[in-house]
Amino acid sequence: MKILVIEDEKGLREAIKSSLEKESYVVETASDFNTALEKVFVYEYDCILLDIMLPYGSGLDILKELKEKQKTENVIIISAKDSLDDKLAGLSLGADDYLTKPFYLAELNARVKAVLRRNKLQGKNTVEMSNICLDLDERLFLVDNQVVPLTRKEFDILNYFLLNQRRLVTRTALAEYVWGDHIDQTDNFDFIYSQIRNLKKKLKAVQAEVEIRAVYGIGYKMVEP
Repeated sequence: MKILVIEDEKGLREAIKSSLEKESYVVETASDFNTALEKVFVYEYDCILLDIMLPYGSGLDILKELKEKQKTENVIIISAKDSLDDKLAGLSLGADDYLTKPFYLAELNARVKAVLRRNKLQGKNTVEMSNICLDLDERLFLVDNQVVPLTRKEFDILNYFLLNQRRLVTRTALAEYVWGDHIDQTDNFDFIYSQIRNLKKKLKAVQAEVEIRAVYGIGYKMVEP
């Protein structure tokens, strides 16, 4: 899962980023209105943590832009403002939740998990296809109810394929999801190729009834043979 943290206070921004990365999310950050606006319309995120009071603009204006462009990212407002009007304004513009500063990072993590589960997986904490299943809370991969070990990157890649099962997944979209801002370190997608190659071997070895197929020159698709 990929999250964008829009927060101008450096200490809080870095603390949130570190906390979410420990939960195995890919996390990107923005410290002002202009950087945030550019990122939300260039990249796709599963969740956006949005401060209302930002340098050069308001987080509510970012919400308006998301609504006008019909972007579907989940949004949690994190703000020192605690008035009913601000909450209503944010929720009416499409925000999924509102958390008032100061807050515990554990509570923020719980809110993120709840929003992602509710909106992305219709309340479930698992994603399934044929005889395979990912438990997103425990980060377990099961085939016919038997646990199969995966590396962290293999789990993240498989998760993305399952969230987009039977759809074409481009190499760029996959790299952005798994590596975030560090996409340039993937050495022209060679690392992605090696990770998917290893994942395909593991799926075949445990008789998973799914297959990752290459679409020449574009990307991959997970299908049932």
